[in-house]
Amino acid sequence: MNKTLSVSAINNGTVIDHIQCGNALRILHFLGLIKNEYQITLGMNLPSKRLGRKDLIKIEGVELTPNQANEVMIFAPDATINIVKDFNVTQKIKTHLPEQVAEVFLCPNLVCVSQDKNIDSIFYIDEQGKHVKLTCHYCERAFDKDSLKVKM
Repeated sequence: MNKTLSVSAINNGTVIDHIQCGNALRILHFLGLIKNEYQITLGMNLPSKRLGRKDLIKIEGVELTPNQANEVMIFAPDATINIVKDFNVTQKIKTHLPEQVAEVFLCPNLVCVSQDKNIDSIFYIDEQGKHVKLTCHYCERAFDKDSLKVKM
């Protein structure tokens, strides 16, 4: 018996593939797409030859900017991001991890000055192999990306 795994195609939008398992929802939250009315196809724990298992996001009607695509790399450094038009991939966005990110994460250090609602958080990004560390601009503490909460 031949089994096929099928994830529906999108007409126009963005496909984020090869996401490390468990990070798809964080990416959707980070991009602010959870509360919007976009059609989103979400695959979690899908089989992958490259990763073993992966997550996948297809967003109809949204084209990520290069900056957004680079920020997605914080959550999924192995991800591929493609723009789709008329059911065809028209652009493969070349990504790189940004050097810093502002207004995305909350610093977990409760005495950090960024806890003040009038101060925007800034984190410097350092890739250590497959691990991404973020250092707060204000308190200079380093955190693993998975320990940081995304700002609402």
